[in-house]
Amino acid sequence: MVAQEEPVVLGRKDEQHIEMEEEEEEEEEEEEEEEIKDLEKGEERSVYRETGTGIHISRMQRLTTNPLRLIQDPRMKVASPIYSQAQFSPHRQPPPPPPPEMPVPFSDPAPQHPFAATLNSRCYTDKFSLFLFLAHLVCAVGLGSFLVFKGILALVQQGSSRDQRMLRYFLPQVEVSSILSMTLAFIWQKAVRLWPKFMVHFIIWSSFILTLAAGILLICLELPPTVALGALFIAFAIGDGLYACWVTQRAHFCSKIFIKSLEPVPKFRDLNHPTYYVVGAGFLYTSLWIIAVIGSLNFYFPPLIIIALILSLAWTIEVLRNVANVTVSRVMALFYLRGIQSSTRYSFHRAITRNLGSASLGSLLVPTIEALRVVARGLNLLEGEDEFMFCCAHCCLNVMESIFSRGNGWAYVQIAAYGKGFVKASDDIWSLFQKREIAEIVNTDITSTVCFLSGICSGSICAIVVTAWSATVYRGYTASLAALAAFIGYLMMRISMALPQACVGCYYVCYAENPDSQLFDRTIKDRLEFLKAGSRQ
Repeated sequence: MVAQEEPVVLGRKDEQHIEMEEEEEEEEEEEEEEEIKDLEKGEERSVYRETGTGIHISRMQRLTTNPLRLIQDPRMKVASPIYSQAQFSPHRQPPPPPPPEMPVPFSDPAPQHPFAATLNSRCYTDKFSLFLFLAHLVCAVGLGSFLVFKGILALVQQGSSRDQRMLRYFLPQVEVSSILSMTLAFIWQKAVRLWPKFMVHFIIWSSFILTLAAGILLICLELPPTVALGALFIAFAIGDGLYACWVTQRAHFCSKIFIKSLEPVPKFRDLNHPTYYVVGAGFLYTSLWIIAVIGSLNFYFPPLIIIALILSLAWTIEVLRNVANVTVSRVMALFYLRGIQSSTRYSFHRAITRNLGSASLGSLLVPTIEALRVVARGLNLLEGEDEFMFCCAHCCLNVMESIFSRGNGWAYVQIAAYGKGFVKASDDIWSLFQKREIAEIVNTDITSTVCFLSGICSGSICAIVVTAWSATVYRGYTASLAALAAFIGYLMMRISMALPQACVGCYYVCYAENPDSQLFDRTIKDRLEFLKAGSRQ
């Protein structure tokens, strides 16, 4: 006769222990699901967590009636099958006594993900900066409203010939430049997302060509203000051209970083919506700002008021840009760190509330620090035999590098993900870059420069259009209109390029957090090996 298997026999204590473990696992699953739902307050499309042996799907449902589960779970002790002796022996033997029950060791619960405790921070960051920006915004809106009233009153009354000229030859050109810059911003960002490899080379060289063309056009008008402004454009174009020749070898790696960092963007259909919102808000604010500038001409101390309005506009638009930056950074950081396709709307809400203080502080510090750092690097490169003039070049560069490590644009990723303050996030990220030995890669990265040159391209296009228009109708405001159009075009483009720049920042920072993640390929590792090989030679 063929041997038959007896059913697996478990003691009561084993069964009770298995049931307790099943209940504990179900409770752990429910807690994890509640934590993820609380993390984003939105629909959860896919969640995975990386472990040392692979990927653990937190949404996988268990079949408690499947007998294979008793085999797959190493913590469950199952009695070995006992075969009947009746088929092999003519004399029936009493069944052997059951083996003594062995206590099943309790295993420690799986360690929680190191980012789970901090990804849902509800604290407001950099509260003093938040208060300062809101106070500035209230004052700017109050002063701007009064000046807008003065400007509208002057335009409606048309009491003087100057007001009539402003209405006919100044206001339409500036409004058209605002609309043109907003249109260019949307088209340009779409082109960067679709053809990043082509656009990197195109931006580097077109910024030189467009700036040079704007300068030549202004000089050809042969007016003292336009000649001075055209000389500034040409001087910048010369420096831009030299820089383009210098960074040509880095353009290929910059293209690869753009391609890899923009790959997850199609997964988030509404990721670009915050950029549309802030660009629209910037356009409305700029339109009212233009009328306020016209109104300031009918008030006391017009030059000082116009300078204050320009600084206020620059800070406000930069804050709007960083709001979009922080929004995209949180969405992409949660994707890289936890695999969550999170709610863009909730991330945008966090950016304009809890993280607005850090965005305001970064908007003040980062442009200033980066500009001074560029100057210090330039002095260090120009250092020669004249030790009297350049004896402090290395000292200035070291000071700026130290300041840059505590105030840089990479901080927005950890501000968005962990709710850190701006200075703390900057310091932690730069320390992490140095620990992973990718600080040199980050220093030689030109993605932020490409975004800056995109703004230069937009500003130059707006300046060319407004200059050509003003030259045909009224040349008296040509220089002012060209400078104003270039400034507005630059600011609008910088807002739209916040999405690609934030994606690149998240790619670097999240790689430094977890370089062994399956979401990253060998792009950064190969670049690091290339730089190390070059330094040895």
